[in-house]
Amino acid sequence: MLGNRNATANIAVKDLAKAGAFYENTLGLKPVGREGEEVIVFASGDTLINVYRSEFAGTNKATAVTWTVGDDIGKLVKALEDKGVPFEHYEWPGVTMDGHIHVMGDMKVAWFKDPDGNILNLINQ
Repeated sequence: MLGNRNATANIAVKDLAKAGAFYENTLGLKPVGREGEEVIVFASGDTLINVYRSEFAGTNKATAVTWTVGDDIGKLVKALEDKGVPFEHYEWPGVTMDGHIHVMGDMKVAWFKDPDGNILNLINQ
């Protein structure tokens, strides 16, 4: 039914201007639409991300958006780090760290948060 339809990620934020600057200037996403002071729509590859104002911003304790970046993960982590993005470090059995990158066999993942605490990540697969 929905398997051949595109989906859009939705990210709740408190301060739309601050979040908009983070997603555009820090992450390099392109704004493609706006609904006043309530929503900014960003393009990321062939997908869209709605960043919208909400009183529930930052309450999600799970990953909100994942970017599949292949072998560029190390380069992108470094670029974000150079822009002042702090990375999350989690401890799980069998996971080793390579700088800010969690390594689990062939899978490499780096987690970080937006200004409202929404969890975002990069993955190599």
